[in-house]
Amino acid sequence: MNDATIGTWSYRAGDWFAVFGSGTTLLLPESERERVIDLWAQVDGGAAFTQVLDGLLTSGLSSLPGFVLVETSEGGPTRVLLRGEGVRATLTTDAETVDLDGAAATTWVERTVDGVTALSVIVGDDAGGPDFAIDGGLVRVSRIDLPPAGQLAPAPAEAPPVEAPPAEAPPAEAPAVEVPPAETGPIQAEDPLGPPPAAPPEPPPAPAHMAPWPEPEGEPEDQQGAPPETPAADAGPDAEPNTADMPLSPPPPPPTPPSFDDVPPPPAPEPGPWGDGGFAETAPPPPPPAPAGDSDHDGHTQIGVSPGAEGPEQPGIPGQPMAPAVTRPVAKLIISSGETVDVDRVVLIGRAPEARRFSSTDQPKLVTVPSPMHEISSTHIEVRPGSGADHGSAVVTDMGSTNGTVLVQPGLPPEDLKPGIAVQLIPGAIINLGDGLTIQVARP
Repeated sequence: MNDATIGTWSYRAGDWFAVFGSGTTLLLPESERERVIDLWAQVDGGAAFTQVLDGLLTSGLSSLPGFVLVETSEGGPTRVLLRGEGVRATLTTDAETVDLDGAAATTWVERTVDGVTALSVIVGDDAGGPDFAIDGGLVRVSRIDLPPAGQLAPAPAEAPPVEAPPAEAPPAEAPAVEVPPAETGPIQAEDPLGPPPAAPPEPPPAPAHMAPWPEPEGEPEDQQGAPPETPAADAGPDAEPNTADMPLSPPPPPPTPPSFDDVPPPPAPEPGPWGDGGFAETAPPPPPPAPAGDSDHDGHTQIGVSPGAEGPEQPGIPGQPMAPAVTRPVAKLIISSGETVDVDRVVLIGRAPEARRFSSTDQPKLVTVPSPMHEISSTHIEVRPGSGADHGSAVVTDMGSTNGTVLVQPGLPPEDLKPGIAVQLIPGAIINLGDGLTIQVARP
């Protein structure tokens, strides 16, 4: 094959597994998903064409309903092996076009062709659809082409069939019809219900420290006159003379002197009397316990959160440590729809992702992917930088999707993700969301 045709392939989404290596490409049906991981490790490790074929036939040919094995090299011939119903290949040269059918032999069909300028492989029914570029990895396909097909899909954020109708000019004249304005009238009539007139705010109640302020001056006379019962017995009905005698009683109890003995470091530990040059003059006492009527405290202020109170709901998934708002990218997500996303913060992927549990200052990336059959949930998965033991790598979590998520990691069997359980991602991993959409994990 010519040097210009070596490198990037294109593929269309389907049910078969396709493993793309540097010189060897392998296609297997969905029934062989348990063997894909081992064969992928061989292809990705640079195994020769014959070594991959040996690994493919270890369990016998009768148990293998179909496969396609392609070997390409710069300036050399192109070798194709294929087997199975509906498996076809077309090799194009400057002089001829060679068509191969996998159902034409009991074992497999094999052909080596020199000077190939284009190669197409179709497995099963090619339902059409956009073509995506790939130069290495594991994806689900129904057709592959080398060199890539002429029109590669740019992976729009929304389903392309919905955007196709705007190409028609007549619909643009629809606004000229006055019928829609008649419909907007009732809608505008309902708008006042949306923003109802705000009720005039009630005047705020007087602060607690201002309302009772004039009362403490009268209350001390009642409170101070009640405790000294002995003066009441002497004076009889005269209660006011008792209040006059109250200034002779000791002043409000100050903080205990031992607390001031511990605070200052004077050489002489003997405390002096209050007001006579003792410690009361050298060290200011701590603030008293906010007496009634203090204008700086209303008696209801709380610092922090009480032990039984619950704080605001934290963003992210309950039970998992929060990822930093923005970090250095720990991975790169290559989506089969054509988009590439760096994992430097929380990334939510789905048909119509929403960030409900996140504050306005810690908004994640929202990545919308196409789902023609609606097999992908609105918010299907979350990918974020790991923390703790997963620090420095990305982790993926199924967000309770309807049809589930399949994770295929190098050297490991396919894994169905459990909702809410984070799994560390290895470079080269493939996340299958269904509906023909896959996400390849690469180093940043």
